[in-house]
Amino acid sequence: MATIDEDLGQLEKDVRQLKIEYEQYFGGGRARPPADLEWRIELVIKRYGERGQKMRFAQRYRYAGLAQTYARYKEVFRKRLQQKEEGVVVRHFGAAAKAIEAERAKQKPPEPAEPPPASRPAAAKRPGNVSLPPPNLSEQAAKSHKIYEAFRNAKQRTGEGTGDLSPEAFQAFLKRKATEIIKESGGKKVTFAVSTEGGKVKLKARVSVPVKSKS
Repeated sequence: MATIDEDLGQLEKDVRQLKIEYEQYFGGGRARPPADLEWRIELVIKRYGERGQKMRFAQRYRYAGLAQTYARYKEVFRKRLQQKEEGVVVRHFGAAAKAIEAERAKQKPPEPAEPPPASRPAAAKRPGNVSLPPPNLSEQAAKSHKIYEAFRNAKQRTGEGTGDLSPEAFQAFLKRKATEIIKESGGKKVTFAVSTEGGKVKLKARVSVPVKSKS
């Protein structure tokens, strides 16, 4: 007869194998669920559950952990079997990938498009257009908040995430970007506008360059 430690070792292997075979079944690699393996595990768990007093403390501790792991797997498999039988499709969106993208979005603010040539006629203003820099700080904050609201609402309408947006960071980004564009172009004012292209929300910038008078 096998010793308790040998039985527990085999039980541990069987529990791991059960998870593998169930994943194969749910993935289409097996025609049937691993009922024989599950039955063998049930027998061992039941046998040692009735004779726990004959095991040493370390053996009881190991047995309890394996029994809990099996019970947890069994509940998961039961729900997935029910979903499979009912034709329910469960879609997973990759929590880790979403977390990485959210972290990248925090580190990289929205990139405005290059401002068009000064000679191009200015587009008619629509909700979400904001010109920076305004004459004073309070007006600047109000205008930045306006474009922030338009940008966030547009992303919500297209189903894009907005959890990484904050008014303070957005305002600092607009101020920094407006300063850079004015410095590079020699313009006096930058107008930011929110647009949606191909289902993606973009922040565009247009710079107003003063027209030099002819001498």
